[in-house]
Amino acid sequence: MFVWLEFVACSALIVFSGSRLSRYGDVIAEKSGLGRTWIGLVLMATITSLPELITGVSSVAIVDVPDIALGDIMGSCMYNLAILALMDILDRRKPIFLGASRGHILSASFGILLIGIAVISIFLNEYMPSIGHIGLYTPVIIGVYLVGIRVVYFFEKRAMSELLHKAKESFIYVEVPLKRAILMYTVNALIIVGSATWLPFIADRLAEETGLGRTFMGSVFVAMTTSLPEVVVSVAAVMIGAHDLAIGNMFGSNMFNILVLAVDDIFYTKGPIFSHISINHVMTGMIAIVMTSIAVIALTYPPQRKKTFRVGWDTFAIIIVWVVGILLLYITRMRI
Repeated sequence: MFVWLEFVACSALIVFSGSRLSRYGDVIAEKSGLGRTWIGLVLMATITSLPELITGVSSVAIVDVPDIALGDIMGSCMYNLAILALMDILDRRKPIFLGASRGHILSASFGILLIGIAVISIFLNEYMPSIGHIGLYTPVIIGVYLVGIRVVYFFEKRAMSELLHKAKESFIYVEVPLKRAILMYTVNALIIVGSATWLPFIADRLAEETGLGRTFMGSVFVAMTTSLPEVVVSVAAVMIGAHDLAIGNMFGSNMFNILVLAVDDIFYTKGPIFSHISINHVMTGMIAIVMTSIAVIALTYPPQRKKTFRVGWDTFAIIIVWVVGILLLYITRMRI
């Protein structure tokens, strides 16, 4: 019972500090002169993905539970797409993909590519060459991520500048000095680092006590917790009508999540990390790819419905795939 209280406490700290971290990160972007440019979108995605990064590194470098790290990343990719569906349900004004920037198709496609590279590498881990203890897929993932960031930046530069210029009118932090923003940003970042570092220890104990297994625990419970900052930030963005900010945060977070896998592999010194994890992560990755593909279709051919009903075909399909995915993960769970 006590271990569940620890899990809830860690979750609460991540939610609280994650929302404040995003706010003060936004203040710093404004006060420092960066403004609401595309760089702000990347910064936001990186901020909200900080728990995945810290949890992953501590899982492999301290606790030695690589399945928790992989489950957290792949599960978070699933959760991020489910959050898109949640945002569509919460906003009664119009479908979330209606009027969204076409540039999101590019970032979502790079997300599919990165997840696909990870899935193939896990499935073929026995045949993957390595550089010391680092798998060959690690430099490939880093390279594709950097290329993706550069391509999306140049593609969306003009559109994002116009979007964030409008958003600037709603985000004016006159009352918050830059020094205070930097201080509060640092404090909340440290809280997230501490909470996310402790989370793998709790998850490992829960996996043993409940018999659910590390793959399932990482893909469902840990991923749900580390995705909470994305929920807080994106729902807030939708509530003020900044759909592109919310969507960009989700797809940007998924791209960054796969980059975290490469970082985890560097910190895991026992060998290529994909050689020490459950094959079940392939299924989690494939589910994330299917969910992202549905989002790409909806972005390309968005529903033209009015918000008479809470869900459209795109939202319904994403939710169904996510629920089925969770059930499949539970059915096929295994102890490592």
